[in-house]
Amino acid sequence: MKEKHYLTPLFEPKSVGILGASERDISIGGLVLRNMIDAGFKGRLFAINPKHKKVHDVACYKTVEDVPVRLDLVVIALTAQKIPAIIDACGRAGVKAVIVLTAGFSESGRRGAMLERSMIDAARRHHIRLLGPNCLGIMRPDLGLNATFAQGRALPGSIGLISQSGALCSAILDWARPNNIGFSTVVSLGSSSDIDFGEALEYMISDPRTESIFLYVEGLRDARRFMSALRGAARIKPVLLIKVGRHPEASRAVLSHTGALIGEDAVFDAAVRRAGVIRLYNMGQLFAAANALFSHFRPRGNRLAVVTNGGGPGVMAADRAADLGIPLAQLSEGTIAKLNDALPATWSHGNPVDLLGDADVDRYRAAVKAVLEGPNVDGVLVMLTPQAMTNPTAVAEAIIEEERTADKPLVTCFMG
Repeated sequence: MKEKHYLTPLFEPKSVGILGASERDISIGGLVLRNMIDAGFKGRLFAINPKHKKVHDVACYKTVEDVPVRLDLVVIALTAQKIPAIIDACGRAGVKAVIVLTAGFSESGRRGAMLERSMIDAARRHHIRLLGPNCLGIMRPDLGLNATFAQGRALPGSIGLISQSGALCSAILDWARPNNIGFSTVVSLGSSSDIDFGEALEYMISDPRTESIFLYVEGLRDARRFMSALRGAARIKPVLLIKVGRHPEASRAVLSHTGALIGEDAVFDAAVRRAGVIRLYNMGQLFAAANALFSHFRPRGNRLAVVTNGGGPGVMAADRAADLGIPLAQLSEGTIAKLNDALPATWSHGNPVDLLGDADVDRYRAAVKAVLEGPNVDGVLVMLTPQAMTNPTAVAEAIIEEERTADKPLVTCFMG
């Protein structure tokens, strides 16, 4: 049967071997096996370690060539020096894809670079696709695939995450779980010796589980393919990107971390903006964007209404919206009439909608409802500053109630 994508053995394996699996959950191989078991992998799972016949009730074989089925994917958690020979063994066994978790390759100097070259040569001889080295692995929650050594796992969802940093993947997942943010795919590229951003992006374009894509970029090995895939992805799915190494000191840190080279940041910035990608600059922005995307709302336009109990914050929001090219909505006559009925005569009679400093929860509720229903409004920002007559908790609860039935994005900014 023909595979729907050439990276299907990596992203949707039906059989997985863990090379270096052990009973010790503190070992990398032990953690990967435990994570695969706990995730409820739906395919066939094998341990590979000459010291055991079974590991956690999973059948264990001495070598990859002893496994009685042809494996789609092998996860390798052994020392760097052994990897080229292991890749050759995987090739003889008909393995289609491997994940190399191990560090100690090009990021570690000349000897490591030579070892990496030998590893890649072996993979190409046998037509094996390779993720890594020096990576966290891959997660596909809907498939019960957690081929990583991360603590905990991703919740199922629609966000695809591609990151060169395994540590950043772990941090994002740690934040996402208590916030009920889920992922279709989490890919840690590591040093990207073979599979790079471009190919991972191309897979996510075709993946129906992935509705939006986050990228954490340190450096690129194939910039042309990356930009081509980025343009293709941004046409059909929201793509958000953090790129580090904007300054010389950070660029040197990237080189020592993954061995990847990066170019002039201004050129990169212009290229991604032209592709229609949203560039973020810190994790706070990423988390805020994740919350917005996970709501599954897609704005029909970019006309923003601002509701506030302070004139100053409203003006600041208007300024920032203009900086970002977001127009303030021209409120319709019907919306103005609804606001006139609900608000004091001295309200701002325009957008931003200034509820005045004595705004209570009923005033907030009526104003938010009116602008959400407005035909000229595509999204609403609700701002609150601490005032004697304003109960932040009550206002928050009222906004949550309105958001449950809203068909437009609604975001908040509670100041103080």
